[in-house]
Amino acid sequence: MRFRAAVLRTYDAPFTMEEVTLRAAPAAGELLVEIAGCGMCRTDLAVRRSAGRSPLPAVLGHEGAGVVVATGGGPDTTIGVGDHVVLSFDSCGHCPTCLAAAPAYCDSFAALNLFGGRTEDPPRFTDTAGRALAPRWFGQSSFAQYALLPARNAVRVDPDLPLELLGPLGCGFLTGAGAVLNTFAAGPGDTLVVLGAGAVGLAAVMAATAAGVLSVAVDRHPGRLALAERYGALALPVESTGLPERIRKLTDGGARYALDTTAAPALINDALLALRPTGTLGLVARLPTALPLEPGTLDRGRSIRHICEGDAVPSLLVPRLARLWQDGRFPFDELIRTYPLADINEAERDCTEGRVVKPVLIPERARR
Repeated sequence: MRFRAAVLRTYDAPFTMEEVTLRAAPAAGELLVEIAGCGMCRTDLAVRRSAGRSPLPAVLGHEGAGVVVATGGGPDTTIGVGDHVVLSFDSCGHCPTCLAAAPAYCDSFAALNLFGGRTEDPPRFTDTAGRALAPRWFGQSSFAQYALLPARNAVRVDPDLPLELLGPLGCGFLTGAGAVLNTFAAGPGDTLVVLGAGAVGLAAVMAATAAGVLSVAVDRHPGRLALAERYGALALPVESTGLPERIRKLTDGGARYALDTTAAPALINDALLALRPTGTLGLVARLPTALPLEPGTLDRGRSIRHICEGDAVPSLLVPRLARLWQDGRFPFDELIRTYPLADINEAERDCTEGRVVKPVLIPERARR
């Protein structure tokens, strides 16, 4: 079948809208999904800085949501044609961490999601000249009208939900909310500082408020801080002098938890110094360089760890977040601006320049 997709051909070129060809029907354990909407995540854009490690040309996009139009069946496939699904990250399902309900730490996570896909998959995705495109990005490649994916990537959702807006629940919003609800298991009486009030950070703020957690948001953009306050956080400009002391004052002696979304070493050190004894800092952004730690940052039982995909089992967390949205307690839709898929380069510019928190790309409906 042929359909339209946004293709990234080189690391410094704009996306181009092209007709691509899928040369095979879904195999056992796979789904073909018509994409209703796909969030743009900074991980998609980080491909431009991947120093050639992510193969191109490729169709990116890993926050898709849509309707199942075909299935290859198989004993482990419980999702059927017509089901509404949110697409999340790929995992093997059989390594020790997958079997321990920690698929975000799958032994094959990088290979499956970032650097080429499943080795057993033959090339099935080509351009009009018949040249192969890179294997599925995060198992889905959903900057397109259709996506072919492993069924374990998909989470069935209520058909009454606004499907075109749900895709970011599969990665960005899942990461921020999951850090609070899963990694920290934070609840009433706990305190949290969030560094960076972008899509991940604001999802963490929303989840903290829903869980009864006092949160403090730190950012350099007044508009982002205003959003954080709207969703229940106390706001601190990043330029505040004595940032650790001010956080400790707002949190009655120090935050129990901190979440960094910036990868900025100075802010990471400030966050550690703002923690109370035995407090934990979680990092979600990839560190581009070595991280120097100031003396005393890890004293008194403080700890630091990396958090991938909010420590989530998507089939559990995505429905939980959807229910919170239905209850008016996780208004993620207010962070979204939609764009036609054909305007993907405009969406990328707005995202890079901070004019939008979460772009969601809407493909034109395919003719079938």
